[in-house]
Amino acid sequence: MLSLASRRLVGGVVAGGLLAGLLPAPAAEAAAPRPSTVLRWSAIAGQTALAACISPANDALHESRMYAMTSLAVHNALNAIEPRYRSYGDPLVRTRGASAPAAVAAAARTVLVATVTELPEMFADCRASALKVVEDAYAAELGALPSGAATERGVGVGSAAGRAILRLRAGDGSDTPLLVPDYPQGTAPGQWRFTPDRPFAAGPGWGEVTPFGLRGRAAFHIEPAYRLTSRAYASDFAEVKALGGDGVTTPSTRTADQTEAARFWLESSPLQWNRIARGAAVTRGLGEWESARLMALLNMALADGYVASLAVKYAHPFWRPVTAIREAAGDGNPSTRPDATWTPLDVTPPIPDHDSAHAVEGAAAATVLARVLGTDGVRFRACSLTLPEGQRCDDPTPRRRSFTGFWQAARENADSRVWVGFHFRHAAEVGLDHGRLVASQVLRTLPPAPGGAGGVRAGWSRAPLKI
Repeated sequence: MLSLASRRLVGGVVAGGLLAGLLPAPAAEAAAPRPSTVLRWSAIAGQTALAACISPANDALHESRMYAMTSLAVHNALNAIEPRYRSYGDPLVRTRGASAPAAVAAAARTVLVATVTELPEMFADCRASALKVVEDAYAAELGALPSGAATERGVGVGSAAGRAILRLRAGDGSDTPLLVPDYPQGTAPGQWRFTPDRPFAAGPGWGEVTPFGLRGRAAFHIEPAYRLTSRAYASDFAEVKALGGDGVTTPSTRTADQTEAARFWLESSPLQWNRIARGAAVTRGLGEWESARLMALLNMALADGYVASLAVKYAHPFWRPVTAIREAAGDGNPSTRPDATWTPLDVTPPIPDHDSAHAVEGAAAATVLARVLGTDGVRFRACSLTLPEGQRCDDPTPRRRSFTGFWQAARENADSRVWVGFHFRHAAEVGLDHGRLVASQVLRTLPPAPGGAGGVRAGWSRAPLKI
């Protein structure tokens, strides 16, 4: 049996089709453009992560790496057929006359099989189910293509692209232990220590993983956590104490909408933001090459956001609100008051507070999407897999939240970490700045190839989209 301290969501594997959450709601499906092969395989990667039990909320670190490697292999395979954008790493040999759908499928399948096999042993019981998702999708994809030289060439170049990415990422440090029960805890006020029901540290070595697009693991100067004796700390303390309680053991002043948002954004950031990006790419009419570049840049930024944030978190580990509120009597600040039974809306993740990796992820995603699409003014509706049963993406009538742009979503995502009781406000605000910096550096990769046909397309519809 799978044994995880974060096991409350392990059983929530999506039972819907491979494109669940990719297309608009059923009433609009007839008019929606068919998603490209690139976007179908992005959705399949998400389905694979769910079947592997790392998603929707168990291991976003390896999930982000899986998506980044898969999307880069797809990007490189397409650009070996027709070089519109610069390849990631050494370019492959030009392969004319190859089937693009076959290349995309083979590239994604090669990486997904390998990364699922490499997942931490605690997910071993889910491995066979995840591999079946990949192999079934691959067989269906190739079965729909005509036999012949073009398909064979496509499989060849896609497989080569996948193997090249696997070689490039071999030894990148991602085999660092995921859960460390003997990690040294702090004892002084402000120092991070294990939180209730999570007697271990998660990913303390992830900040040493080789990034995809950053020039260094902790490439930016990040504003530190507030001093415990400061007025700013007392203000943040009061806010999360008032808002972040579970509403049962601990009263909360959250509104019903804030409670819904807090639960909505509990979902894995890579899973959620890939779904948002796929919907935008479909509605905006991106082609295969453009979609591949968008997803590659997005997933590099998300993967590097975790590397950068965890490097900061464990360099100066700051306590979580649940610890701070319960132990406030010793923090030296006369404006804080302890509550020995204070309980957040959900179980606090076993990682230090500062900065908020969730906020980093949202800002990184919003930066990439707005920059590549040429506008932040994209209205959309999104679903989640961490809302209550009956309201999730894979339910018949999922609950959707509406946004006027990517940055509005990133802002709510950051706010939600206060509303759920996980983070001080300062950690979320710094996380937003950090994510923007990470994405800005990642966006310098994968430019249009000299003489290539790549570039942002103009004149997209601004009609609202559902995801």
